[in-house]
Amino acid sequence: MRKTLLLLFCFISMEGICQSGETTVNALVGMGFENVRWTEDDEERVYVVENTAYRLSGVGVGKAIDQIQQTGLPDRKSCRLIIVENNVPQISLYYKPVLSDTIPTASRKDWDVSYELGESWDKVKKEKRKNSSLYKVDVVVYPELTVQNLVLTQVYQVLFNLSPAVEISLWKGMKFTGQIIFPIYNNHKSYFRGTQYTHVRQGYITVAQSMRLPYNTFLTASVGTFNAQRWGADLRAKHILIKDERFSFEGRIGYTGVSKFEDFVWHVSPLKRLTWTVGSNFYWPKYNTQVSAKVEQYLLGEKGVRFDLMRKFKHAAIGLYAMKAEHAKKNGGFYFQIALPPYGKYKRKHVRVTPAKYLGMSYNGGNERYYGKSYTPQLSSTYAYELEYNPYFIKSELLNY
Repeated sequence: MRKTLLLLFCFISMEGICQSGETTVNALVGMGFENVRWTEDDEERVYVVENTAYRLSGVGVGKAIDQIQQTGLPDRKSCRLIIVENNVPQISLYYKPVLSDTIPTASRKDWDVSYELGESWDKVKKEKRKNSSLYKVDVVVYPELTVQNLVLTQVYQVLFNLSPAVEISLWKGMKFTGQIIFPIYNNHKSYFRGTQYTHVRQGYITVAQSMRLPYNTFLTASVGTFNAQRWGADLRAKHILIKDERFSFEGRIGYTGVSKFEDFVWHVSPLKRLTWTVGSNFYWPKYNTQVSAKVEQYLLGEKGVRFDLMRKFKHAAIGLYAMKAEHAKKNGGFYFQIALPPYGKYKRKHVRVTPAKYLGMSYNGGNERYYGKSYTPQLSSTYAYELEYNPYFIKSELLNY
């Protein structure tokens, strides 16, 4: 009887230290996560994953944490999970056990989430990746819906396109995007007229390089054809305060020209239009809401200011905005973006076909058609995507789902 109790005690005591990093990595790969790796030293164990297995970032991070807690926590030392996107680190989740006579039991609420990586990324970044995202292809179908009320004889003018895009990871932080726009429905061809609305045409054709610099600074450079009939180059930087990650500053500068695809011929003008944005953001964790203020120069050379209030939900983002540009009346409105299904687990081997992550629309309350206009340099950039890996949002998702 005494020997049986001793063996049982030894088995229970060994439960915490029998969890294997390699076993956990294999399990994460089996779940569909990419760019998975790990390392360990006397201070901590570090895992890295990219969430390509779940469409919702909070769900994917939560599933990875559950797997690590089940099979991959080290014995009596800390553990860190780094989330990457195209192999560029975004945020990390850190667990430090409370050492006592009992075996620690981890739960989702015990993980701290922040932009802070410590020295963990330097430890793990040279380890061999499993299930690499390199050269894998996503065919993403983007629905585009435009609804306007500018004609007295018709309640709404509706334009609907389907715009599939090929997205390929070329190397760390580099992504190629090539898009074709297929017109599906147009109930007012006298207003939505011209080959930019009625013909099959090119959309985004870009290469974008993203990187993370020291001190919580993220940089993205894009070159190619964008929306709003623009082509050229764009550079964006965002810095998150180290002492208080609720605050961030951002800047963007673009040098573009006109780009039109008419009658299957690409017409471009010289690069001569300079646009820029300088702004700051505050994130209110209690309501998962971001407040933004920006000073901008737009496509017609006019300058203006814009204020945004956006709340992020599990499946959607809803925002209000107000703006004033030179030569234009005050303007404002709202926008929303909804996450498109399927929401469950899905894998890709070499080619995967999926709908876009979000479908969104905006309402222009002032009906301004010319001033205060700009472009978006990356096809996947949306209002909702801006907060995809915000640490406070991820923490709330871990606690609520």
